[in-house]
Amino acid sequence: MVITRTPFRVSFAGGGSDIKDYYASRPYGAVVSAAIQSYMYIVIHPYFHDKIRIKYSCMEDVSSIDEIKHPIVREALRKVAIGTGIEIASFADVPAGTGLGSSSSFTVGLLHALYAIKGQSVSSERLAREACAIEIDILGEPIGKQDQYAAAYGGVNYIRFNPDESVNVAPISLDHAGYDALEEKLRLYYVGGERSASLILSRQKSHSCREEYLKTLDQMVVLADELRIRFHQWDVVHLGENLYQGWQLKQRLASGISNDHANELMQRAMELGASGGKLLGAGESGFLLIYAEDHTHLMAKLGCRSLPFHIDRAGSQVLTPNFGIKRS
Repeated sequence: MVITRTPFRVSFAGGGSDIKDYYASRPYGAVVSAAIQSYMYIVIHPYFHDKIRIKYSCMEDVSSIDEIKHPIVREALRKVAIGTGIEIASFADVPAGTGLGSSSSFTVGLLHALYAIKGQSVSSERLAREACAIEIDILGEPIGKQDQYAAAYGGVNYIRFNPDESVNVAPISLDHAGYDALEEKLRLYYVGGERSASLILSRQKSHSCREEYLKTLDQMVVLADELRIRFHQWDVVHLGENLYQGWQLKQRLASGISNDHANELMQRAMELGASGGKLLGAGESGFLLIYAEDHTHLMAKLGCRSLPFHIDRAGSQVLTPNFGIKRS
């Protein structure tokens, strides 16, 4: 049996510039993001029958890869060349569709587990690259590349997306005080609801040929570059302002990225002393990431469920040894 644990991510700046329609026409796209200690768990176990059993929000029990309805599982099994006699289950700390990159964490973690049960050790770069190939190239999802790399590598990173499809991951090394400040002054507030990021990103993609859209993303890349410099200078004080500037820019990309409830919560948080924040992921629902000196008052007054912000520094990991799949 193999268990993998793969982190979700929080994007600080530059989100949207990791989509090919943008970075292919610009010098580069760039994001600053952090993997967090909320996880996707994938469990793979030998299956007694010569079949494939998959357990997620529903269950599949099929005789061949071609019969699998779950597209990511189907394509991951093809990629790693594993056939029948296998059982796959997944569990997550936070529901899908809440802006934390869960789909890509699932893909990275599944690939990691499949390679591990074959006894193969693969790099973070390979996991991220192959996860992108499955989600974007094979399945045609209108998403970017940042989530896969954040999930595979872990930590706080500046990730650059180049026109030739190469990706550079540059870890950002804060001092202990900087890491402590991020974890103390950031918190996730649940707005509610779950949504399909693909639907929202498809609306944004329909505007990707517009010069105004591209110029807005240019400004978001500038914010990512500026934040990288500040973090390297161990400056996290202005993160709230950076988050809020990026959120204001993001709402220009397409209609429906935010909603009245999220906007009201953000406004209320700033009236209570927060210096800024943003709605995570593609938009509409999920979690607000809010930066404040003291969250005690905010948690009491905002009236919504919240989660602490803790950085995962390991990326996708195999938690158990590989006992192999019994073959006839």
